[in-house]
Amino acid sequence: MKGERVAQLELLLHSHPEGLRRAEIARRLGVHRSTISRYVDQLKEYIDIYEENSLIKIRSRLEDENIALSVYESLAFNFSAEMLADNAEFQNPHLASGLRKIALNMRSYAPKVSENLVTLAEQIDLQLQQKKESSKFNAVLEVLIDSWVSGRIVRVVQSLKGFDPIETELAPYFIGFREEDSGGRKPISVTGRLRHTTEIVTIDITTITSATILNETYTIPDNLKPFKSPIDEARYDSIDMIPLSLKMKERSALNAFRTVVHGPPVFEKDADGATICNMDVENSIELYLRIIQCGDSVEIIAPENFRRRFAKMLTKILKVYE
Repeated sequence: MKGERVAQLELLLHSHPEGLRRAEIARRLGVHRSTISRYVDQLKEYIDIYEENSLIKIRSRLEDENIALSVYESLAFNFSAEMLADNAEFQNPHLASGLRKIALNMRSYAPKVSENLVTLAEQIDLQLQQKKESSKFNAVLEVLIDSWVSGRIVRVVQSLKGFDPIETELAPYFIGFREEDSGGRKPISVTGRLRHTTEIVTIDITTITSATILNETYTIPDNLKPFKSPIDEARYDSIDMIPLSLKMKERSALNAFRTVVHGPPVFEKDADGATICNMDVENSIELYLRIIQCGDSVEIIAPENFRRRFAKMLTKILKVYE
């Protein structure tokens, strides 16, 4: 089994097919240069690496296919990579890795473009090192991509200004730039269906602090509806609001209340350790429907008069079917 540093070395060499000097590897891994030889020897047990002109490289395999782009395609790719690097709020190490691999294939027929791509990759690496938030963002992004590729539901926790952390479970349909934003750097977002609902939302990935893939699969429908933001910041003072308190078995059941006007949810634990959600919610038939939709995942704790009205309504409904 590879150690953490050895695994980091392998990723680093894959990202730099042109090779790296030992001093540069030590700098990027944050270790002393004297330890690099040990890591190299350990990595040789797993992959074929060698040293040439003081550069440590991964030996390319015969089955690896080179990418043959025309000069026009190469230049177009260079423009696209520059636009992506300029517009993305956070830089991505996989973009730098891909640029270097393509640049390596361009050296013989498009040396200037190849040089530009390598320079751009170095700029991305530098920004990644300077901006610590990038590592957390890219870690979340990779989980979302894995969820999307494997077709499994993902649980995310968002931190929005003025709100308590919000836990959401969704089926990712699309990952990319959010189209409605204009001017400046555009945030990369994930669009998908909320679990327990048919609603489709778009979430800014920069607001996600953690992401966990669940063991539940989903399929992407052919006819996606227009995307919308998960949080509607507009509040309506004229709507009759009640201070609702719910005991929750699953926090993801809150997804059902996104179509109802409500204030920020506040979570606490009762004496038995159960999760209690407190929030101001519009007093409407829509609220009754959303609570019914949750089934036994939620229980009304307060107000007591609303709990009684809800129970009375359920009794009337059951009598229709008796």
